[in-house]
Amino acid sequence: MSPLRAALRDYLRIRRSLGFKLESDERLLADFIGFLEQAGVTRITTEQALCWAKLPRNARPYQWRKRLGVVRLFARYLATIDPGTEIPSTDLLPATRQRLAPYIYSQTEIAALMSEARALRPPSRAATFETLIGLLAVTGLRLGEALSLDRKHVDLDDGALRVCGKQGKQREVPLHHSVVEALGRYSDVRDRCWPKPSTAAFFLSRLGVRLTVAAVHNTFPELIREAGLEGRGHRVRPRPHDLRHTFAVSTLLDWHHAGVEVDRELPLLTTYLGHQDPANTYW
Repeated sequence: MSPLRAALRDYLRIRRSLGFKLESDERLLADFIGFLEQAGVTRITTEQALCWAKLPRNARPYQWRKRLGVVRLFARYLATIDPGTEIPSTDLLPATRQRLAPYIYSQTEIAALMSEARALRPPSRAATFETLIGLLAVTGLRLGEALSLDRKHVDLDDGALRVCGKQGKQREVPLHHSVVEALGRYSDVRDRCWPKPSTAAFFLSRLGVRLTVAAVHNTFPELIREAGLEGRGHRVRPRPHDLRHTFAVSTLLDWHHAGVEVDRELPLLTTYLGHQDPANTYW
């Protein structure tokens, strides 16, 4: 194993011990080291980092900047071991990502989505999607967070979810009593359909296994179309993730209408949503 690859192994181990998953970073940095090896270079240089970061040539500048940022973090670590390592400057490859405005659902549109979900077949699938959409709308959970819930994470007695978010960070999400009742009804339907489940997952697919992100994304466009929301917003159609944006916006509007000082309360929403930075909540 080359010194660079050994250093990458240690770098990933250290950062993962801090809670970072780094799946994409591992793939990119392994590719970068292969690029250096092919060029016969044994140390990170700014020149080589820039050459690699600007691949592929037809990628957006923001993607180049992101690739260089991954190398920069690794180079900072490596410089503590090998002082000859060059750390690319932060002013190289300046670019900003163009973010499309999310779609904000109205309460009527959310109700229409849930109504279309109730029409799905078989009835177990209908119950799963209706409950999932409702839960996303009233908690602002990320789709992956909701689908990763196990039964033990859904406490119907205390009215709370134990959520595992990004980078393995956990948080507790309190629930309104009406949400607890809806989750209880779904649990009853699910347990009648699968009295001896093969998985601990809370949300099950029609096959009785954990519902996947891919399965949701395959079904959601159908619900959007039937609810008459196709083509709304700046994308081809509204997304499940826009329910999270809707929850955040609705919370701020409720505070505003109630005369609450929004800036003072925003850290509460940041914590509830599992954000690291309030700037993400503002977006």
